[in-house]
Amino acid sequence: MPELPEVEVVRRGLDRWAAHRTVADVEVLHPRAVRRHAAGAEDFAHRLKGHRIGTPRRRGKYLWLPLEDTDQSVLAHLGMSGQLLVQPHTAPDEKHLRIRVRFSDALGTELRFVDQRTFGGLSLHDNTPDGLPDVIAHIARDPLDPRFDEDAFHQALRRKRSTIKRALLDQSLISGVGNIYADEALWRARLHYDRPTSTFTRPRTRELLGHIRDVMNAALAVGGTSFDSLYVNVNGESGYFDRSLDAYGREGEPCRRCGTPMRRRPWMNRSSYYCPRCQRPPRVSS
Repeated sequence: MPELPEVEVVRRGLDRWAAHRTVADVEVLHPRAVRRHAAGAEDFAHRLKGHRIGTPRRRGKYLWLPLEDTDQSVLAHLGMSGQLLVQPHTAPDEKHLRIRVRFSDALGTELRFVDQRTFGGLSLHDNTPDGLPDVIAHIARDPLDPRFDEDAFHQALRRKRSTIKRALLDQSLISGVGNIYADEALWRARLHYDRPTSTFTRPRTRELLGHIRDVMNAALAVGGTSFDSLYVNVNGESGYFDRSLDAYGREGEPCRRCGTPMRRRPWMNRSSYYCPRCQRPPRVSS
């Protein structure tokens, strides 16, 4: 699943190419693409027609399109391979095109949801008073949000009684951080992924948050991380932060800081990449 930088790149593209346009027609080409919309494909298409898309919004990895004249939003689940593309009307259909949104203006482009693995989809939801789709009201603010509360995060981290990487991937505690950027931030902070959260001091938490923000902003500057053609921005272009990764995917390669070969360990059906010298395992377990 794309992490915060990749989703923010898509959000920015939608803000430029889809915001403030009125929906003329919606074509659902695969029912799984709207399976989270309980009323079904026909209802989804009908309820979008005639509405104007507002400014796209994001919290962590979650992206949604508010409808300006309603208290509802279209929530986009990108899943493992979902893409939101802005394409000319005349462009050939993508092999895995699932939903097409046509607009009433004369700009000559349409919004397409393409998803090879059909894990993602679009759905319509009521908004909370804060303007979030109600199904993601429990998602915490992300570290790039100006209203992110560092003290509250530190206190919650200490109460968590977990290990640091598990805590970073808990979207109800801090959103937007996934496996890749957790490994990158922990490498920068010289922290082992199994360090107990109860050992964190306020300065250490603040330092780690700084590294999380730095790595995410660096990824944003180059369009995010793309390991294959499945993650792209709205113009179909891949990001290239994968060329700058210091930890993730570098098993056996020398640590860029000390030269020690990087290691990979299985972790929660994923992998953790770390330097055994710079990121020593904790002496005690949580």
